[in-house]
Order: sequence, then structure tokens, then C-alpha cells
Amino acid sequence: MHFAILGSGAVGGYYGARLARAGHRVTFVARGAHLRAIRERGLLVWSPLGDFVTRADATDDPSTVHDADVVVVAVKGYDNATAFAALPAMVGPQTLVLTLQNGVESADELAVCVGREKVIGGPTYVATGLRAPGLIVQNGTHRRIVVGELLDPPAQVTDRVRRIAEVLAAADIQAEAVADGRVPLWEKLMFLSPLAGLCAAMRRPTSAVWHDPFAREVFLAGAREVEAVALAEGVPVPIDATDRMISYLDALPPSMTPSLLIDLSAGKRLEVEALQGAVVRRGRKHGLPTPIHDTLYATLKPHANGAAV
Repeated sequence: MHFAILGSGAVGGYYGARLARAGHRVTFVARGAHLRAIRERGLLVWSPLGDFVTRADATDDPSTVHDADVVVVAVKGYDNATAFAALPAMVGPQTLVLTLQNGVESADELAVCVGREKVIGGPTYVATGLRAPGLIVQNGTHRRIVVGELLDPPAQVTDRVRRIAEVLAAADIQAEAVADGRVPLWEKLMFLSPLAGLCAAMRRPTSAVWHDPFAREVFLAGAREVEAVALAEGVPVPIDATDRMISYLDALPPSMTPSLLIDLSAGKRLEVEALQGAVVRRGRKHGLPTPIHDTLYATLKPHANGAAV
């Protein structure tokens, strides 16, 4: 299959590299020094699973990519306006758009650009960082993608979702096909939004927040806020979502640091609108109080455009 990676940084670049290594045709959409490095030296991945270099096409002009079977959208939420404008030229009659973005709002935005029938997606769980141009470093071995229908999800897993999951799994990606991709997206938001928000607000890594009794209680209260908003949105998050989330967090490596804190510390733009902002806006739409997220949103919003800290 031919995969075009729109957003070839730490997440998109990592999965694109694994797909290319498995023999698929991959076109990376990148820019600047990262683009030059991919063209000149290939994309290098350092991983506990084994280091490797993959060579693939790379361009800074997405309009030249016309024949992809799947466009993987892995840009940060704050780049949606620019990135999504490039999609109509990339999407052909048979192209699917697979979004791996954080938050729960990109599917509706993508539908406006390419049509509802094109969009599938779900959350990804991977700890990677762009160490240098052309170099992606993976921390831990998680490399999970959950794929499902996001708009008008059916009762059963669709053939196209199952096929994409099979292709991902064959590329050594821990892929799971589900009928309703909204459910795992909201489950991820339940832990990512309050946890990343607290880490950024406290300037502390995940383990420091998770193992502080007071911060842990605040985090769990924030997770319950997201759960309430999800149910109000008609998304049937499972009753054991919190228990599974706790087990996942207990197993995280001590060095794990959310990208929100990394970006804040570096003075970069933040995904605050896609995370905390989305919870606040949707909570208000349903008349639900979200005091934890109100506070996190107010704390982080001034830095959304990359203000120095």
C-alpha cells in the first residue's frame, strides 16, 4: 500500500518508518532540516525494539502526492488549519484518511475537507521524540494504534478498518480494529487531558504527578469530568475505563513526560485547545461543570502560541 504521512515528526515519522520497513511505499510530508535529513540519510529510528534506518520518498509539497491509499494525519492540533487545507489535493477517489491526532475534534474538521466517507482513525499510544532532524527516539515498547470509524460508527468493525489494522499489525505495530473509534479516542482523552495538563501546570513528569497523592486525586477528578462529557456526547465509554487507565499509568516508565510539558518547557506551541479546551467547550455545551479543566485551561491557554515560561 502507499501511505502518505502528513506530519512526519515523532509520531507520524515513527509509524511511517515502520510501514516503509515492512515494504510499503511511504511518502513523508516534512519540511526544513528534517526533510533534508530524510532525503539525504534516510529516517533513523532508535528503539528498544531495535534500531533501523528507512529510506522513503519525502516532500514539502503535499499537492504532489496524488495516489496514496491512506493519508495518515499526525500533525499537532494547532496546525490543522494549514495542514487540512492541503488534503483535498492529496485525496483521490479511493484514498482513506487515517487521523491519529490527540483530542476528539479532528474527525469533524476532516469531514469538511475531504468528506465524511473518507475519515477513519483512533488514538495511538507511543512514546517517541524527534531527537534531531531525521532521528526519532522511542522510549519503551508501546506502539499501539486503535482504528475505527469515527463518523456515524456502525455496530460491527468495517472491512476497511479491519484491513488497515491488519496492514499495521504486519508492520510490527500493535493495531486493534474496533467498530466505534470514538470510544477509544475519548478514553485516551480521559487520561491525557488531565494528566498532561497537570504535568504542564506543575512542571513535573508523569511519575511525579501520578505518585503524588493529592495530584493523583485531582487527576482522577479531571478524568471523571471527561467521562461525563463523553457520555453527554453519546459516546459509550466503558465502565472499567478508569480501572484500565490506572493499570496503564502504573506501568509507565518513570521518565515518561507528556509532549505538552516538553513543548511548554521549550516555548513551543501547545495542543491546549485540542485537549483541555475541547473538554471545557463541550462541557459547557451540555451544561456540565468541569472545574479541573477550567483551571488547567486557564493556566495553559496563555502559552498556547508558544510564550516563553
